[in-house]
Amino acid sequence: MQLVFTLFQQMSVFLVIAYLFSKSPAFRPLAGETLQRRHKVILYFVFSIFSILGTYFGMPVGDAIANTRAIGAVLAGLIGGPVLGAAVGLTGGLHRFTLGGFTAFSCGVSTTAEGLIGGLFHLYLMRKGSARDVFNPRIALLATAVAEAAQMLIILLLARPFDQALELVQQIALPMILANSLGAALFVSIMRDQKQMVDTFGVIFSAKALKIAEQTLGIMGRGFNRATATELAEVIYRETGVSAVAITSCDQVLAFIGAGTDHHHPGSEIGSPLTRQAIRENRVIFADGIHEPFACSRSANCPLGSALVVPLQVDNEVIGSIKLYEGKNKLFLNINKALGEGIAGLLSEQLLRYRYEDQKNLLVTSELKLIQAQINPHFLFNALNTIIAIISQDASRAKALLLHLSNFFRKNLKRTGELSTLAEELDHVNSYLTIEKARFEERLVVEQQIDPELLPLRLPTFTLQPIIENAIKHGISAIFGVGVVKVEARRVADRVEIRIEDNAGTYCQDLSGGGLGMNIVDKRIKNLYGERFGIVIACQPQQQTAITIVLPATGGKA
Repeated sequence: MQLVFTLFQQMSVFLVIAYLFSKSPAFRPLAGETLQRRHKVILYFVFSIFSILGTYFGMPVGDAIANTRAIGAVLAGLIGGPVLGAAVGLTGGLHRFTLGGFTAFSCGVSTTAEGLIGGLFHLYLMRKGSARDVFNPRIALLATAVAEAAQMLIILLLARPFDQALELVQQIALPMILANSLGAALFVSIMRDQKQMVDTFGVIFSAKALKIAEQTLGIMGRGFNRATATELAEVIYRETGVSAVAITSCDQVLAFIGAGTDHHHPGSEIGSPLTRQAIRENRVIFADGIHEPFACSRSANCPLGSALVVPLQVDNEVIGSIKLYEGKNKLFLNINKALGEGIAGLLSEQLLRYRYEDQKNLLVTSELKLIQAQINPHFLFNALNTIIAIISQDASRAKALLLHLSNFFRKNLKRTGELSTLAEELDHVNSYLTIEKARFEERLVVEQQIDPELLPLRLPTFTLQPIIENAIKHGISAIFGVGVVKVEARRVADRVEIRIEDNAGTYCQDLSGGGLGMNIVDKRIKNLYGERFGIVIACQPQQQTAITIVLPATGGKA
């Protein structure tokens, strides 16, 4: 009974360490979906220390040590896999071997085996598709119990004299199995709760960012001036809950909302040295009022005590700043700090889009800019609403969709060259299709048959996107059954045919009556390659629409 009590005392120390570990930077790799090599190196040192401490905190039992060493080895294997588990187990085992005793060799071997057993549980969960269960306390309890039972068996097989080994196992088996198993389960429970907190923080951040993005999308299309800045400041103030929000140009305050409006007046020149520094150096400046001093340049009685200043830029040119403030008696939350930086990036992207739209009639690039400006706002709103709906059910899936949405708009805004490869075009439209599949679920099926040899083929930028968007917007969305979109690319004699087909048959107009995007695509192909090439439309009403893009097979490789 005394041994059980002692081991549970050790376990309490481990739980304190586990709690501190979950609050440290070393825990951050575990909050992600995958572990990179450098993260595993960090975890190797962390869990090796746990394993070694488990031995040092142990209670001598004759010529042996009753301990909680198994927790570090098993959890390393359970969380990081067999290699990490074996490495931590070997380290803890070698350390135990150096301490001597008649069980030194058997305990060294058994600790390595315990790390491998944790790793085998990890492999089983991965193959079963239950990756999240590596942080399941019941799994940790079971894995550690199995590992400790295996340790007792190894001691009986390897330790000599056998009679002494048997007596030791009878004395320590039950207390060590109980203490290590419960300790591992509680250890994992602490890490799981912290991980869920990080995930929840991410979901809240994503939801706020999406809401701000949705509400500010139409504002930036009207330019960057005092009127639009006031609308933006109101949205940011409402959604972040900070004490005040200001938006400036490079020389004057365009808008100010919140505490301190009695002396912070829109239209006045920028008086804050922090704002001028952020604009001049094009970098984020955060004055928390504790480590970095903050003082209002306009009033000694200003209620604001901290400020975040983020430059607004378009094409690396600073055009102003966004400023978030908190009161003197309020802590500036990390989520609002991250949101402030993210909002500035979002608005910069929207301003960049606006600048591109404003230049869409310029000579050679005018038609390309026009296609870039053909982003259907309904697609963006539908995408945002879809992701918002998914966030509460599957945060990782929502994160993946956000990455696809980001990729789609980044390609829309950044691809300024006249030509791109078929692989780049497919990457662009696949992000679009992934988002639309999330919106339509089982109502949309996408089939692709692409000749791999054609991936380096060069074609006009934004050739596929407007045509595939037509197939979804005017085709699939108009039918009640399952919509099928097929994308095929093949070589036929001296030309390449890219065929986009849908099973709706609701879009049967010829090129003269077709959409602006499709007309521009056809015109650009003919201008580049001649009248033999371009777009061919074939339609069977209520059955099928097929758009074939005909390109030359030679002279167009990257």
